[in-house]
Amino acid sequence: MPILQLNNIETYYGAIQALKGISMEVGKGEIVTLIGSNGAGKSTTLKSISGLAKVKTGSILYKDKDITNRPPHETTLLGLAHVPEGRRIFAQLTVKENLQMGAYSVKGKDVIQERMETVFSYFPRLKERLSQKGGTMSGGEQQMLAIGRALMMQPEVLMLDEPSMGLAPIIVEQIFEIILQLNSMGITILLIEQNAYQALSIAHRGYVIQNGSIVLTGTGSELIENEQIKEAYLA
Repeated sequence: MPILQLNNIETYYGAIQALKGISMEVGKGEIVTLIGSNGAGKSTTLKSISGLAKVKTGSILYKDKDITNRPPHETTLLGLAHVPEGRRIFAQLTVKENLQMGAYSVKGKDVIQERMETVFSYFPRLKERLSQKGGTMSGGEQQMLAIGRALMMQPEVLMLDEPSMGLAPIIVEQIFEIILQLNSMGITILLIEQNAYQALSIAHRGYVIQNGSIVLTGTGSELIENEQIKEAYLA
């Protein structure tokens, strides 16, 4: 039984149809990546899951429970964390305050501190920057903070939208190492990533989306070797 399942999802922005019957599954403990060109519907898929975009038809199941069009705060409380494209940290708040915001529903200072220490175990640099305002940090540090904030809710599923965008190659390597580390700790990952090769190389499975429709699926290694994928996304 998949931990997350999308069944024939259609999502619109006004009169424009962004998703045209998307169906996909994410198994517990998997890294699943969704690749496609800009505007193909990748971000809308994550927004539809987290409740940021309204689904018109179809259903989204999380642990066999229908969560279609649940408000974002409810999906977060259920165990689905969404790190959006562009990081979206609170620029005027400190690192500590950003992390505390990620634990807005957690009761007990000791519990929050314990979770913060867990985040620091993945991102030691955040501990060094604890009193620094988020907006003054580098892009890589902001991405670490965005992921760290999501981890404060101890999610079962972590949805990452373009985590390497705009980052130096050495930082990208660090981010992908962290993704693998989080997955090894039992967190299921749904990943959107502009670097298709890097995403597929760590993914158990992948889906290819074009113009709002899934056109291909397979294991990460199968998709890397697929000639169409090589030509379109890996050249």
